Amino acid sequence: MSQYAILIYERETPGGIADIPPDVMEANLRAGEKISALGATVLHEHGTQPSATVRTIHKNGRVTDGPFIESKEVIAGFFVVEAADLDQAIAIGRLLPIMDGAVEVRPLLEA
Repeated sequence: MSQYAILIYERETPGGIADIPPDVMEANLRAGEKISALGATVLHEHGTQPSATVRTIHKNGRVTDGPFIESKEVIAGFFVVEAADLDQAIAIGRLLPIMDGAVEVRPLLEA
């Protein structure tokens, strides 16, 4: 089994988590069961704070506000899964309800 990072991007909403529709929140809460049913394992799962708390550390050590790229979406959360292959990791990404963003699947380096 290989490990994959699943990053969830959404447009930032003024009300934060309170602006997430109940059906989307419920679907997110059920995602773990669906992932297990596919035969994969969630190793780590985290939501993120609003993007206003983001800091970027540059090569010269300088610290700036915000992400290093211009984007209308913010990382709403991420998790690491152990899956049989990239196709299964993509199937996991497709399980996630997205309001107005995207899901990114990245293979992680093997130790």
